[in-house]
Amino acid sequence: MNLDAYLARVGYTGPREPTLDVLRGLVLAHQCAIPFENLDVLLGRGVSLADSDVERKLVGDRRGGYCFEQNSLFLRVLTALGFTAAPLSARVRLKSPRDFTPPRTHLFVGVTIDNVPWLADVGVGGLSPTAPVRLDRLGDEQPTPHEPRRVVREERSPSPRYFHQAKLGDVWADVYEFTREEMAVIDREVGNWWTSTSPQSKFRQNLMVALARPDGTRVSVLNREFTHRRGAEVLERLELAGTNHLLDVLAERFGLRLPPGTPLVVP
Repeated sequence: MNLDAYLARVGYTGPREPTLDVLRGLVLAHQCAIPFENLDVLLGRGVSLADSDVERKLVGDRRGGYCFEQNSLFLRVLTALGFTAAPLSARVRLKSPRDFTPPRTHLFVGVTIDNVPWLADVGVGGLSPTAPVRLDRLGDEQPTPHEPRRVVREERSPSPRYFHQAKLGDVWADVYEFTREEMAVIDREVGNWWTSTSPQSKFRQNLMVALARPDGTRVSVLNREFTHRRGAEVLERLELAGTNHLLDVLAERFGLRLPPGTPLVVP
């Protein structure tokens, strides 16, 4: 892969050794530069997971993407830099009760540094952790440049499950659950196909764009609403008046410049 082009895209100019400090720098830089977005799904263009297509879209074309694109690219970057990294699967459960079973359609990256396991995830939308999260400190609150994080374990037959949580205000919210099982290429292809084509997929039903900012805030679009927030505190909120207004917001707030007249319908 063109590592120099990627590092220029995210604005990272630091060391290139497989260390924790480098991982921290890359996670934050990526999330402040490459937006999470599902525009191609709503435009009916489909989502290719071929390495060259993902790299062209997110790096060359300066677009964004969702978890299968974001984290597959990030995995390749880490591998090229010499990190020990693996693709792991998860079930996103934002605002879902624990007795509900969501589809296993999330990809994140497990990284091992000096025998210590870390969670790195640049593709879970407005709650992507902007620092690596240590996996072997169960229940401990871990700071990030944005919301605090923690990983908790629940014993359940036949195997335990882990929950990645974010602290929003005074509340710990489940972001996703996982078992630390690797996600094979075919499983990613199946998950990507369902996510981008099924009428039941939230990515077919909603417009979603999100980007972290270096100052600890986040900006996002959900359907017709733009939000700028710090943790659970809303700093700015506005309603999008229509497609032209949306295209302006995408360009000005997220760096996503789509051609005028792009037939993007706001749900």
